[in-house]
Amino acid sequence: MSEINSSAKLAVMASEDQLFPDHNGFDFKSIQKAMKHNQKNKSLRGASTISQQVAKNVFLWQHGGYFRKGLEVYFTFMIETFWSKKRILEMYLNVAEMGEGIFGVEAASEQYFHRPAKNLSRKQAALIAACLPNPSGYTIKPLSAHVASRYPWILGQMNSLSKDPDIQALLK
Repeated sequence: MSEINSSAKLAVMASEDQLFPDHNGFDFKSIQKAMKHNQKNKSLRGASTISQQVAKNVFLWQHGGYFRKGLEVYFTFMIETFWSKKRILEMYLNVAEMGEGIFGVEAASEQYFHRPAKNLSRKQAALIAACLPNPSGYTIKPLSAHVASRYPWILGQMNSLSKDPDIQALLK
């Protein structure tokens, strides 16, 4: 965790799970919103928290149905019980796919910006975070339209969230 710039930590929370410090692994309001959206639209919206994504990325497989989702609930509960929020965030930053075949923020930082993750700028961290919903389709190099339009929003969210004491505790 000490080898990862605080901007990268903040960017993934701003992008993926702004309530990360405060929930127990599940964001029930976001789940309800996603269910309503998915009933009405062809494009599916997810509501996985960082904790749920860690459970899937570390203990399970990528695709699956209700059985895998049930196991994800179990593992999310277990990691929220036994791991600290810092440990969960560290695991996420080290195992999440951040580009086609690029796993972890260190690998992404080296691949895209030719520097270690501890030297990422805020903009570079936001660019990496912008690809997270779909790292195969939302590319940094070449810059996809999604990443180009999303990273400025993430920068704004980073500015707002950086004042939160719970977020600050996770950035140290």
